[in-house]
Amino acid sequence: MKDLIPLAEKIAIELIARKQTIGIAESSTGGLISAALLAVPGASAYFIGGGVIYTRDARRVLMDIPNDAMKSVRSASEPYAQMLAQQIRDRLGCDWGLSETGASGPSGNRYGDAAGHSCMAVAGPRNEVMTLETGSNDRSGNMHVFAHTALTFLLKNLSA
Repeated sequence: MKDLIPLAEKIAIELIARKQTIGIAESSTGGLISAALLAVPGASAYFIGGGVIYTRDARRVLMDIPNDAMKSVRSASEPYAQMLAQQIRDRLGCDWGLSETGASGPSGNRYGDAAGHSCMAVAGPRNEVMTLETGSNDRSGNMHVFAHTALTFLLKNLSA
């Protein structure tokens, strides 16, 4: 977690300078993205909220994405990551939404993705998605790499 905080501090500086806010919808990072952003003093100036959207029930209840909306979209995919990022942004009324969804391990998910697979998206003034494949089945290691990558991805989009 300690190496996530310097990234979160850079993100905080960018968001505060712009008077912008963010919401997080994360899955296989288990809250690490939010924890890093909240570890920065003054986080209430930019962090609106977020959730660990780990199951269908969480997606349906917390994100208000009905099962019907998922008929042509599978979890742990770029379209789903973009949907999550946009939905958290809309639901919280913030400037930016950041999402992460994937398979941390030690095995893959039921959708055929191997451990170490993660999709991330930002929604806001810029919209972008990416996929990461670590090739590792180390669950905690992947969670950390996913969080680090998501924060780096967000910072890149804030700086563009």
